[in-house]
Amino acid sequence: QVQLVESGGGLVQAGGSLRLSCVASGFNLHEHAVGWFRQAPGKQRERLLCISNVNKITWYEDFVKGRFTISRGNPMNTVYLQMDSLTPEDTANYYCVTDYYSACPLNDEFDYRGQGTQVTVSS
Repeated sequence: QVQLVESGGGLVQAGGSLRLSCVASGFNLHEHAVGWFRQAPGKQRERLLCISNVNKITWYEDFVKGRFTISRGNPMNTVYLQMDSLTPEDTANYYCVTDYYSACPLNDEFDYRGQGTQVTVSS
């Protein structure tokens, strides 16, 4: 059974940084593409970025370029989302996704996702 668990969210002031973690069980994250999405209350989900099995990064949205980045960690079944220069507009539930892809897909269809971790940015 594939399980993804995110952590690292919390309350941060505008301009601050957070690093979110995604840990998998029952699935080899390092062999597959992993993405990060977010969803704020009353808003549609937004796909943010993705890392392929060979660590090629795809930024799905321009607003994350230069502020967010994704990386693989140690232990191997961990993926991080580093977020800098946060603004109140970044307040949302952030969750990781994966599937049996090696490359990051152009669509946003991933079969597996975690419950997410809440990020709140105060002004």
